[in-house]
Amino acid sequence: MTNVSFREELDRLEAIVRSLERDDLDLDRALELFQEGVTRLRAARELLEQSELTVRRVLEAADGTIRSEPVDR
Repeated sequence: MTNVSFREELDRLEAIVRSLERDDLDLDRALELFQEGVTRLRAARELLEQSELTVRRVLEAADGTIRSEPVDR
């Protein structure tokens, strides 16, 4: 899962949730999907954190002070 966008991670997570909600899913497949979901959730969270850092850097003033404005999540 390299070079995957935040949107792609969310789309796949939504697909995993839909699959997990199905009544006819066997346990082995459910566990595989759950593990993939956890991995993708961590990756999406990391992408979000990286984006937040980028936003904070952009907000840095020319004199080096940082306007620490909360980023809505």
